[in-house]
Amino acid sequence: MNNTNSNVHSSEERKKSIPKVSIIIPVYKVEKYLTRCLESVLNQTMGDFELLLVDDGSPDESGAICDHYATRDQRIRVFHQENAGAPAARNKALDYARGKWVMFLDADDWAEPTMLADLVEIGDTNNLELVIAGFYIDTYWSDNLSDCLTQKLCIPSRIYESQQSFRENAYELFDHNQLYSPWNKLYLRSYIEDNNLRFPLTFWDDFPFVLSVIRDIERVGVTEEAYYHFIRAREDSETTRYREGVYEKREEEHTWMLDIYDHWNVHDSTSMEVVYRRYSERLIGCIENVVCKQSPLSRSEKLQKIKQMISTPQVEVAVKNTVPHSTMMRIMLWPIKHKLTYMTYCEGKFVSFVKRHSTHIFAKLKASR
Repeated sequence: MNNTNSNVHSSEERKKSIPKVSIIIPVYKVEKYLTRCLESVLNQTMGDFELLLVDDGSPDESGAICDHYATRDQRIRVFHQENAGAPAARNKALDYARGKWVMFLDADDWAEPTMLADLVEIGDTNNLELVIAGFYIDTYWSDNLSDCLTQKLCIPSRIYESQQSFRENAYELFDHNQLYSPWNKLYLRSYIEDNNLRFPLTFWDDFPFVLSVIRDIERVGVTEEAYYHFIRAREDSETTRYREGVYEKREEEHTWMLDIYDHWNVHDSTSMEVVYRRYSERLIGCIENVVCKQSPLSRSEKLQKIKQMISTPQVEVAVKNTVPHSTMMRIMLWPIKHKLTYMTYCEGKFVSFVKRHSTHIFAKLKASR
């Protein structure tokens, strides 16, 4: 009898110990930013969470900072591994997560104090599988914290009444960058586990993971409130340096977008225009990547690459169906639409120059595209 009571008591204690939210943060070379990130988590108004930090073989003091915080707060668990990339780090943490909900943060970003409390209330109250929140993009162009452009991205709050309603209106979420990154969302962990969802082991793993989540999701809610601060400041950020294979990755992403809309059987003109405009805008980014200062290609190789990029059937379809939202974007798409290689090259050089020398101007132009 005593053994039975003991087992029941142990079961109840284990149930009580299960946190409401598992917060997952991959950590790599972020010693300058990590403390701010961790403090923003520990200062959440809702304290019922566990914080899983995965030190991904960081060569700086990031791992030591994680260990220091773990000695201060029993809600923190630290995992150290050889460098394997952010997707592997997130997957490792998912294997150990225990919370009803899961949330991802990047270690150089930070969150508003009511983020967890507000998103959990929305998720629990409406029996959701996914809660999507607005977020801020904070672009710093100097070490002075006042030199910052903050852009809020969000759409009006709503609870989608059905899976079909979410699918038919997802274009609005895509159009406001709500469905590309994993960190402005609260996920029902049982949905992730029941569907065996993990981050693919590739660079830019965020988008395919989110697509796998929303592919067959049924219960989704959105809040127009913004809590997450995505920081553009680091000089070694992946968003500011040359990347081999960016164009090929963007081409692959476009096929993913077309595939998910085929899977949803949603092909209305509004949804498709957003898909094609997204492709057109990112093509300009690919052109800038080809001609940027760090590019190893010769001038002739750059011109040849651009000619190949703007001459494909998918570009012709995309540009034809894109409705630019600004005069700037209309001007930038004109040489691409008319397959003018050298003019497109010059345009890319201009974008690269602005991006390199005037971060704040580049951020404003990008925000207004």
